[in-house]
Amino acid sequence: MKEKTYVEDINRSIYDFRNEDKDNFKIAAGLTPELVSQISKEKNDPTWMQNFRLQALQIYNQMEVPPWGPSIEGLDMDDIVTYVRPNTNMKTKWSDVPEEIKDTFEKLGIPQAERKSLAGVGAQYDSELVYHNVRDEVSQMGVVYTDLESAMHGEFADMIQKHFMKLVKPKDHKFAALHGAVWSGGSFVYVPKGVHLDIPLQSYFRLNAKGAGQFEHTLIIVDEGADLHFIEGCSAPKYNVANLHAGCVELYVGKNARLRYSTIENWSKNMYNLNTKRAVVEEGGRIEWVSGSFGSHVSYLYPMSILKGRGARMEFTGITFAGEGQNLDTGSKVVHAAPDTSSVISTKSISKAGGISTFRNAVVVSEKANNSKSSVSCESLMLDDISRSDTLPAMDIRCANADVGHEARIGRISDDAVFYLMNRGISEEDARAMIVSGFADNVSKELPLEYAVEMNNLIQLEMKGSIG
Repeated sequence: MKEKTYVEDINRSIYDFRNEDKDNFKIAAGLTPELVSQISKEKNDPTWMQNFRLQALQIYNQMEVPPWGPSIEGLDMDDIVTYVRPNTNMKTKWSDVPEEIKDTFEKLGIPQAERKSLAGVGAQYDSELVYHNVRDEVSQMGVVYTDLESAMHGEFADMIQKHFMKLVKPKDHKFAALHGAVWSGGSFVYVPKGVHLDIPLQSYFRLNAKGAGQFEHTLIIVDEGADLHFIEGCSAPKYNVANLHAGCVELYVGKNARLRYSTIENWSKNMYNLNTKRAVVEEGGRIEWVSGSFGSHVSYLYPMSILKGRGARMEFTGITFAGEGQNLDTGSKVVHAAPDTSSVISTKSISKAGGISTFRNAVVVSEKANNSKSSVSCESLMLDDISRSDTLPAMDIRCANADVGHEARIGRISDDAVFYLMNRGISEEDARAMIVSGFADNVSKELPLEYAVEMNNLIQLEMKGSIG
């Protein structure tokens, strides 16, 4: 018989625990040219990257915070530590990772996940990767999976310089410029032409330091006819001061290639999550986004896809859960820049205890995008009368024969459904949690089993105390 999981069985401590600071080096708080240059020196940046960082800082200082999103008044960059080096360099054997760091990832299930179902794993702790390993058979296929900095200093240096922050430019918005100035860590993946990787790669990012920021950069290139599933996980312990996450993801999907990018973000509720993700898809290529956004005090997260080649396709499936003290502003944007392109966006949001969930969707169809199709569906579930859910669609259609549709629905948990389950011996809290898990089912079905279980557990955690 399948074992049941009830709300009271789920323990938040597996995410909220933290280690005492044992960092090797921590830069002073603040954001100045001197501090940015110090990061460059610590990381032994090539000259072009040193200059890039300082130029990005100049752009950051010239730009304003977007006026339309949630307030980030509680975030003061003068108080944020932008670089924390852990007390170890990167290891390729799990047994060589320091015990306190290893214990963190053991509790989060990273080694178990690797043993069961992953082709390669990267684990970042604060500002640097502490562990990275790829199965031999994957490397023999020509797949490159390494930390971004090693790639930048090695045989892929020219490829990194050609692609780094070309999709997401520092001038795009203030947080992109911030990322360009202080980025550290992250992953580089290259899948050669025609290579189909049947099992996923994963990177996991853990921010442990109090009052710090994490600014990893993920760069993935899937060449013509290749196929990849990449999984990203994020978490942090809870502190009584602000922490910041401003990562960046750039995805290049080649002709007739496919990339699935799955994310489960489980930030603590003192976190400002100001993340930027973008993909460009060539002719016949396909990008699939699967996103679960939990935790954080404020989130700005809008993955964007540019359908550049004829017949390029995009699918986005996402869910957010906004609880007490949370304002999650998320969404998706797609640009149809070629004929016969298609996009499907399906999102769900859950709000409780005064949480605010906002979904912003933008569909742009250019004059050249004949016979393009886009379907957008947004569903919101509010668990009480003090929460809020908004859907803000934006359509820019410049082609007469494009087929674009948008649907939005807002609902509440049915008392009849709760009553039905309670009559079968289930508590009211567990009944509501079961209904919410069912609401999120279309997202969990898109994830590998162990990650679907984690997402369901996070929903159960968020549902604790939702009665009364």
